[in-house]
Amino acid sequence: MLSDEEAAALAEIDEAALARTLQELIAVPSVTGSPAESELQHQLAGRLEWLGLDTDLWSMDLPALRAHPDFPGTEAPRDEAWGLVGTTPDGGDGPTLVLQGHVDVVPPGDLAAWDGDPFVPRVTGDVIHGRGACDMKAGLAAHLAALAAIRAAGIRLRGRVAVHFVVGEEDGGVGAFGTLRRGYGGDACVIAEPTAGTLITANAGALTFRVTVPGRAAHASSRERGVSAIDAYLPLHRALARLESVRNTDPDPLLAEYPIPCALSVGTLRSGDWASSVPDLLVAEGRLGVRLDEDPAEARRALERCVTEACASDPWLRDHPPTVTWPGGQFAPGRLPRNHPLPDILRTAWTDTTGRPPLRERGATYGSDLRLYAGAGIPTLQFGPGDIQVAHSAGERVSVREVVEVARALVVAVLRVVGTK
Repeated sequence: MLSDEEAAALAEIDEAALARTLQELIAVPSVTGSPAESELQHQLAGRLEWLGLDTDLWSMDLPALRAHPDFPGTEAPRDEAWGLVGTTPDGGDGPTLVLQGHVDVVPPGDLAAWDGDPFVPRVTGDVIHGRGACDMKAGLAAHLAALAAIRAAGIRLRGRVAVHFVVGEEDGGVGAFGTLRRGYGGDACVIAEPTAGTLITANAGALTFRVTVPGRAAHASSRERGVSAIDAYLPLHRALARLESVRNTDPDPLLAEYPIPCALSVGTLRSGDWASSVPDLLVAEGRLGVRLDEDPAEARRALERCVTEACASDPWLRDHPPTVTWPGGQFAPGRLPRNHPLPDILRTAWTDTTGRPPLRERGATYGSDLRLYAGAGIPTLQFGPGDIQVAHSAGERVSVREVVEVARALVVAVLRVVGTK
């Protein structure tokens, strides 16, 4: 099932080098918005240049991007954002396939929960542990290994491969947004997010919301003179739970396997500044899931209506209504066009390189850069090593064998999409 060129490229996959690369990437603590995020972009630029790619590394104009009406939002503070695109130079009239991955990782959280330093990769047998191991530095390593193998085999491509390494995916997608605004695109895109041996062809969306609830301050010894903002918030919390239930009826078939396809979750509550005072303000921040093909504006209106209706039946809130705002990341949903050939190409590439059954197609309940590329008219799916279930946790890890298998499938998929001379 493999052509001679495909077999030659697969023979050049260097598994030991791939594992070293992954560990070197994990060792850079590229938390979203941190200086190390920019440092990793510069390191990766050097790797792309070494692979012979035409490389564009640039400092993004953040004020201009933030002023754009379609800006996807951010949550982490940042002073800079670096874009990085590498393109194979020898293409002709063939299509361009984008290999995309984000370099940023979430903070490690409670260090006591980790078995060692989260940014010192720990190897146990075939498994590499560390922050970013699967989300998504394993995907970056697979992209680099696939390109290195094609180059080492001396294969000339009819089309082009464009590597988009981006920052800020975890809090909105500023890196992908800035890369697309610079004019980069392609005929199809594979994002190497962890997909656990499946193809992700659709993402639900996610919107960050903030509800500010007023109360009335009083001394705690005479709390009947005040109104606790905490107590005032409780009927809103119950109403939001009911809204989640309503919004998860009859989910899209690509999301039907998930218990809560479009979750509504309150992640932080801040209230009170003195133990013996009745709190006069509560701020709740959370995440509203957006259904596939739903306009984010309609999702916002649904939550705002929910809050308004809950206030109408509450004596305090009716006269002291909360405010709802939408700060932070705003992830719209997105999907690959139906009947696009890219999933079949990856399925057969997977089967031809592993001998295992074709990859199953499904959707994901989280937001990603997929929706930005899809919104730009670039058919996009996710396929990468690792499992999202361990991402963002102190147990984050990935199997080197799985990274190698993904790299091998990507080699074959690249050659079949862009063609050879």
